Amino acid sequence: MIDKLLLDKLKSNFTEAFWFIKTNKVRTFLTALGIIFGVASVITMLAIGNGAEKEILSQLELVGVNNIVVTPIPDEEDEDAKETDENAGESEPKRFSKGLDIQDALSAQRNIPSIKLVSPEIILNTYVINNGRQNSVKLVGITPSFFESSNINLENGKSFSEFQIKNALPVCIIGKKVEKKLFTGESALGKQIKVKDVWLKVIGVIEEKLISDKAQENLGIRDLNEDVYIPINTFLVRYKDRKIISDKIGARNRNQNGPKQRQPRGNYHQIDKLTVQVSNSNELKATAEVLSKMLKRRHNDVLDFEIEIPIQLLKQQQKTKQIFNIVLIIIAGISLLIGGIGIMNIMLASVLERTKEIGIIRAIGATEEDVILQFLSESVLISVGGGIIGIIVGVMGAYIIEIVSGIETVLSLNSILVSFFIAVAVGLIFGIFPAKAAANKKPIQALRSE
Repeated sequence: MIDKLLLDKLKSNFTEAFWFIKTNKVRTFLTALGIIFGVASVITMLAIGNGAEKEILSQLELVGVNNIVVTPIPDEEDEDAKETDENAGESEPKRFSKGLDIQDALSAQRNIPSIKLVSPEIILNTYVINNGRQNSVKLVGITPSFFESSNINLENGKSFSEFQIKNALPVCIIGKKVEKKLFTGESALGKQIKVKDVWLKVIGVIEEKLISDKAQENLGIRDLNEDVYIPINTFLVRYKDRKIISDKIGARNRNQNGPKQRQPRGNYHQIDKLTVQVSNSNELKATAEVLSKMLKRRHNDVLDFEIEIPIQLLKQQQKTKQIFNIVLIIIAGISLLIGGIGIMNIMLASVLERTKEIGIIRAIGATEEDVILQFLSESVLISVGGGIIGIIVGVMGAYIIEIVSGIETVLSLNSILVSFFIAVAVGLIFGIFPAKAAANKKPIQALRSE
C-alpha cells in the first residue's frame, strides 16, 4: 500500500514537472546545454581514449611485446661526421666494420641467455611479374622465426622446411594483398611468380594483418601484407649478398699504401633488420644493453647500428595519450559542473517565481517532502533530457571526428551509461538545494508574497 502511494506521488510529481518544463521550453533547453555538452564531451573523449587503447594494443601485436629491434646505419649517414673530421684536420681513420650480418644474430642467440629467438631480415625493393602484370613489391629474406616474432600466422599453405632453407630453394610465402593482386579470385598455392629475375613457387599465404598508416609511421613497420618472403639463404644465393662485396672493398682499402681516405660504402650490412625476442619482458632493457656491447665488440667498436625497444615507444605514446585523455575528461567534467550550477540557478529562480504557488500547495496539505519531490523531479527531468540529447550529440561527434580527422574512436555501452547516470546524478545533487529552499518556505509568508 505504501509502495503504491509512493509510486502515485512520484508519478504526479513527474507529470507536474513535465508540464512545467513543456511550458518553458527555451529556458529549459538553455539550462540543459551544460549537461548536453558535458555528456557529449565525456562520450566523445572516452571513445577517443578507447580508440587509442585499441590502436596501442594492435600495435603491440605488430611489434611484439618482448621484441628488441636492431637496424643498421648505412655509411652515407656518417657524411656529417666525415666533414667534421676533415675540418678538424688530420684525425684517426674510422675503423673498419663488417656490418650487421647473420653471424651477429647467431652469436646473440648463443651467448645471451635471456634471448628466446632471433629473426634476421634482408629487404629488397623490387618487382613481381605474373601473367604479364608487374607490381612493386618488397622481397624479404627471413628465417622461420620471423613469423613467431612478428605474430604472423599462415592462412594457407605451410612454412619453409629445413630442406628448402638448407638448399636455398626458390620458394616463397606471400602476403594477402600480393595474392589478391596477382591471383584475383583464385588461390596462389603451387603457382609460380617471377620476382626480379628468379621464378619462385608459392608455398604459403599469410593471414591479412590490419596495419594503419599511423602505425607504419610511428613504429617504422611496413605493410606485411604486400611482401614476398623467401628463406634468407635463398636471398643470399639467388639475389644479392652485400657482405661479399663489402669484404672485398674492405680488403682493397686495407691493402692501399699511402694516406687513406675513407670512401662511403653505402649499405654494406648483410641484413637490414634484426629482431630479438626475449623470454621475459622485465629483461628487455638489460638484454638490449648486453646486445649493444656485444655488437660493438664484433663491429670493432664502430657504432653502425641502432637498437630500439618498440614497447617502450608504445608505452610513452600510451602515457602521453592517457594524460591527454585525462585533461579532456576533466574539461568534460567542468562542463557537467557548469551544467549542474546552471540547473541550480534556474531552479532557484523558479522557486522565487513560484513562491505563491508553493504557499497554496502547502496550505492545502502538501508536506515539505512533497515540495522537495516536485522540484527535484523538475531538475532530474532536465538533466535526463540533457543526458539523452548529450548521448546523441556525443555518438555523432565520435563518428564525425573519426571521419574528419582519421582518429579511430570506439564507442562502448559502458561509457554511454556512465555519462548518462552522471547527468542524472548532477540533476539530483544540484537540485537538492533549490528543492529544500522551496520546502523551507512558510506557507503564510509564501501566500503573502507578490
